[in-house]
Amino acid sequence: MSNELEFLSRRVAAGKLSRRDFLGRAAALGIAAPFANSLLSSAARAAGPVKGGTLKAGLVGGESTNSLDPALMMTQVPFAFGKCWGEMIVELSPDGKLENRIAEDIGSSKDAKVWTLKIRDGVEFHNGKTVTAEDVAATLERHSDEKSKSGALGYMKGIETIKASGKEVVLTLKEANADLPYLLSDYHLIVQPNGGKDKPDAGISAGPYVVKTNEPGVRHGGERFANYWQGDKMGHADQIEVIVINDATARTAALQGGQVNMINRVEPKIVDLIKRVPGVTIRNHAGPGHYVFIMHCNTAPFDNNDLRMALKLAIDREEMLTKVLRGYGSLGNDFPINAAYPLFTEIEQRKYDPDKAKFHYKKSGHDGTVLLRTSDVAFPGAVDASQLFQQSAAKAGIKIELKREPGDGYWNEVWNKQPFCASYWGGRSTQDQMYSTAYLSTADWNDTRFMRPDFDKMVLAARAELDEAKRKQMYHDMAVMVRDEGGLILPMFNQFIDATGAKVDGWVDDPHQELMNGYALAKCWLQA
Repeated sequence: MSNELEFLSRRVAAGKLSRRDFLGRAAALGIAAPFANSLLSSAARAAGPVKGGTLKAGLVGGESTNSLDPALMMTQVPFAFGKCWGEMIVELSPDGKLENRIAEDIGSSKDAKVWTLKIRDGVEFHNGKTVTAEDVAATLERHSDEKSKSGALGYMKGIETIKASGKEVVLTLKEANADLPYLLSDYHLIVQPNGGKDKPDAGISAGPYVVKTNEPGVRHGGERFANYWQGDKMGHADQIEVIVINDATARTAALQGGQVNMINRVEPKIVDLIKRVPGVTIRNHAGPGHYVFIMHCNTAPFDNNDLRMALKLAIDREEMLTKVLRGYGSLGNDFPINAAYPLFTEIEQRKYDPDKAKFHYKKSGHDGTVLLRTSDVAFPGAVDASQLFQQSAAKAGIKIELKREPGDGYWNEVWNKQPFCASYWGGRSTQDQMYSTAYLSTADWNDTRFMRPDFDKMVLAARAELDEAKRKQMYHDMAVMVRDEGGLILPMFNQFIDATGAKVDGWVDDPHQELMNGYALAKCWLQA
């Protein structure tokens, strides 16, 4: 029986038998659907990637204000589409190892202050020009300039000089940093002709797809780049398309109806229902992503640490994890690091304590309501989570007023502008990168306005410390400071929950971000 099914699965992979006929024969033999589907997946992988077709994704996280400028990418749609047309200096593999891309090799001085990038020969931009060391240097220069408003600016400021010479780019750092290669994997650092200095939103790089459609907030599309330098690994579909579907119900319906082949951010409350849909596969995995409520430490009334502490103690994390994430996540502790990061240390878990919250609230001297802005696009279940927060805070005598904001424009008009709102972070590859991106005083994405010179010094000192034990203690001390004095309320770390439809193959779980760290459209294919 197993020999027959293995033979038939190979015929499906070769396009000589339909998936439906195979599953029908398996059912007749008394084989459960999950096992039959696993045979199909194994056969498809053995047969290798299938070229051709159009691979479509229906994604939340697109707005009319989105840009193809990599420096400005912040939400899911620009992130995922950028991984289709953009090419990186280096990238992280699913197991956390560095994968060389445009940089063929990276080496450093013994003190980790001078780094040399050897640029790969024969990589072509979509405009036909060859990628040079000067292009890589210009890319890094642009993201180091405050005028670029780059999301990578926080740690790019740590580079003192950037020089191109022949096929090499030499970076001299202000302080030693053993993590530099990991920082260069930041999704903003897409290599562009002349670094994007001429036209940053042109959508030209050296990735597997050439931009053909760019309708922000509606759809984006690309065609396979014939001269892509590693075409055997990515760019299997002839075309890819990203359709912006911010509504969770519409997104799920599009997958069930076959209008799209994959979706992101499946709401935890419907995961069990989706699992029962024929041909649909849930793709969930833990990682560094976290759902948060952020307070601006420099704006009243949140400039009072007693008020911030009151709100941290007034949130019932256990209830939120159970009712919002349905177990697809873990408890947060008001600092942005979990066990997904190297050098993580446990810190006593903060618990819901309405009596202590009431004490700190009274001590703060604040009277009246606290306005919290939320939206469906902040994170899956954000509105429900905000309502739970409102209810648990009321037991401590804290009145939270909720304002539900529209999805379009939330990331430009609410996040990083309003003093108290719901948000999310996908996490970063290292602790230094996370803290440098969102907690340094100089970081453009310091969305809690946690501006502390003493903390800045700790970040720089940890970055330069090559003794692992000492560095781990430094990160512990930084976490305690953010937890007890910062503006971050982090009730839960989320699992990334995506879903794929029938015939999608090539999926590999990647803990770094949703949709295979953004590469699902570029690396997956449609079975024949």
